[in-house]
Amino acid sequence: MKILAIDSSGLVAGAAVMEEDRMTAEYTVNFKKTHSQTLMSMVDTIMKRLELDPKELDAVAVSSGPGSFTGLRIGAASAKGLAMALDKPVISVPTLEALAYNLFGFRGLVVPIMDARREQVYTGIFEYGPENELVTIMEGRAMAFSELLEKLNDMGREVCFLGDGVPVFREYIEENAEIKVTFAPNHLSHQRAGSVGALALRYYKEGNYCTAAEMRPVYLRKSQAEREREKSLEGSGGSGDTKA
Repeated sequence: MKILAIDSSGLVAGAAVMEEDRMTAEYTVNFKKTHSQTLMSMVDTIMKRLELDPKELDAVAVSSGPGSFTGLRIGAASAKGLAMALDKPVISVPTLEALAYNLFGFRGLVVPIMDARREQVYTGIFEYGPENELVTIMEGRAMAFSELLEKLNDMGREVCFLGDGVPVFREYIEENAEIKVTFAPNHLSHQRAGSVGALALRYYKEGNYCTAAEMRPVYLRKSQAEREREKSLEGSGGSGDTKA
């Protein structure tokens, strides 16, 4: 079993190759260039270093959202193109689940927060069960961060936050949290293609995959451009990078 996993849902671009019993490669870049400039070159570098013929892959996994509209489209297009050319299935892995998988085995609540702007985050609430299985307590959604923290305070359990929303809301958390809070270290706080690949192995075994033509990113809400267009039309009486 060999799965190529890619993630371009946020500021970080990553690619990894996951086998049944090990991760053979992971390449992560968190720098200035756009994912359209870096992602496929990262995949090419990994395949060459592993001396791996793309035809040997069993599937292509991709972080399916939510996240940056542009990033999700680049990731989806890359995964669909590869899978279609190789006649392989696509495994769509929710971005928030993959983020939560970075903290495998944590014994409190794992809460990824992705900055969705306008004081909102993309988030979900997860925990690990007695056999270290990832359990979803609250499905992924866009919501006001103040509402999320109020919900967590009411739950009364220790929370570990991670994601690009941490630096945005950390001060607010420290001032308003009524529970024990920790923050994931930097190397675990952002999207990792390795986590996408690890979850993809489980998804594949469960039969949770699709064809390249069927794969769709998960946006959760309309893009900023769509919202601004609707607002403009409303104002006139008619019928950039954004976050999905």
